[in-house]
Amino acid sequence: MSIDKKIIKGCIKGEKDAQRQFFEHFAPIMLGISRRYAKSTTEAEDVVQESFIKIFKSISTFKGDSLIEFWVKRIVINTALNSQRGKLYLFPMVDINDVSLVSDQNFTLQNQELDDLYKMISELPEGCRVIFNLFAIEGYSHKEIAEMLTISEGTSKSQYARAKQLLQKKLLSDKSINYGTV
Repeated sequence: MSIDKKIIKGCIKGEKDAQRQFFEHFAPIMLGISRRYAKSTTEAEDVVQESFIKIFKSISTFKGDSLIEFWVKRIVINTALNSQRGKLYLFPMVDINDVSLVSDQNFTLQNQELDDLYKMISELPEGCRVIFNLFAIEGYSHKEIAEMLTISEGTSKSQYARAKQLLQKKLLSDKSINYGTV
């Protein structure tokens, strides 16, 4: 996924051709990331467009102490979170003490289509979906998520537990999915 340093330098100089190449290189991947946070493809496309505006405005601040891919991804995730931030407060989040898990079983998917899994995740309530994506897919800790979303660590954990519970119910109700226990 690496990109030529000449393209990055061209973007810093504001060269349109370099920006086009940069966008074409990263946009499909970043759209996939954005779709995990958005309710629709149109909303995800808006997040990607806004992200690239931010990227091109601030690319000169990229220090090179990490891969450019990680820097771009972080901007897309932060932009997606900012677009969702107002919506998160419309939905109640409960603390971990208020969550009861249906089962302690852990499920692994076999032969599950990625699109089906993304669809299930996209159907989760806003808070659960955002926290599930940040924790399970992006790899942030509950402490980092709590700081990003200005919620308690316990709320992050409870929303993740609730997301897992809801996904397990969806998996169990879908007879066409092969799953096994760990």
